[in-house]
Amino acid sequence: MLKINSPLYLASQSPRRRKLLKVLGIKFKTFSVELNEEILDGEHPVQTVKRLSLQKMALAEKKVRNGIIITADTIVVLDKMIIGKPKNKKDAFKILKFLSGKTHAVYTGFAIKNVKENKTHFGYEKTLVTFNKLEDKLILDYIAGGSPMDKAGAYGIQDDFGAVFVKKISGCYYNVTGLPISKIYKVLKETV
Repeated sequence: MLKINSPLYLASQSPRRRKLLKVLGIKFKTFSVELNEEILDGEHPVQTVKRLSLQKMALAEKKVRNGIIITADTIVVLDKMIIGKPKNKKDAFKILKFLSGKTHAVYTGFAIKNVKENKTHFGYEKTLVTFNKLEDKLILDYIAGGSPMDKAGAYGIQDDFGAVFVKKISGCYYNVTGLPISKIYKVLKETV
């Protein structure tokens, strides 16, 4: 079990990230930071998640005087197109239709900062996810439940219903849910 002597903070609104960090058995506090998660044309996915994670960190460190902060950002990429969270239900349908029957990549970037030592570590994970061919009714039923609205790629692999979309996964499952927990653990172990 990892022992952290400094206060640990997760700067995220995501209940999924909170749940994942609890898996490590570490005590932490959470707060959220407001950021317009802008997707830039032509930016490489790793640069996108790095930029967004570090922008979140810049906001988060204004709220913490001492301790360790974790921020993260997740995106979905298909055919070199970066897909963030859907703007509305119509957009969610369009995204899920686009992902239907294809393999996409999920990137999660994370930043971990030791505020006292002013040291920041950035890391990321990439996972490939192949979707089944999705029927329109299945997509509409999923959207009606409200689940896709706060998720990159308009789905949650951990959702009971969202799991039906997935044919296979290659890489870290936890990355797809929003936090590559084994990499986070490794960095925290080296940071404290």
